[in-house]
Amino acid sequence: MVPLVVFLGAGIGGVARYALGGWVQSATGAGFPWGTLVINVSGSLVLAFLYTFLEATAAPVEWRAFLGIGICGGYTTFSTFSYETVRLLLEGNWIASTGYVAASMLLSIAGALLGYGLANAALGRG
Repeated sequence: MVPLVVFLGAGIGGVARYALGGWVQSATGAGFPWGTLVINVSGSLVLAFLYTFLEATAAPVEWRAFLGIGICGGYTTFSTFSYETVRLLLEGNWIASTGYVAASMLLSIAGALLGYGLANAALGRG
């Protein structure tokens, strides 16, 4: 049952991301990725609220999976990154938190650069 609710939630989150991100970007223009910024910040806020609230209640695991992994995960995975970083900080794991942030940012940018280069090579763009 959990995979099904994650699947359904991810569809809802993905459509919400597409709609809101597109609307924000068209309203603000193409000069800066405002749509993505709004998605990342709002997703981080919603996921932290949901997990904090649901962990303090007797909410079924299906609700956490649907709302957190499904909807928020389909909406943005940046929210999970933010939540995990805050959890490390709240647990007093400053070194782990700093390492996680640095590794996530640097390795993700390196991955994007590699993907960009591989795509251009595959397209014969040198």
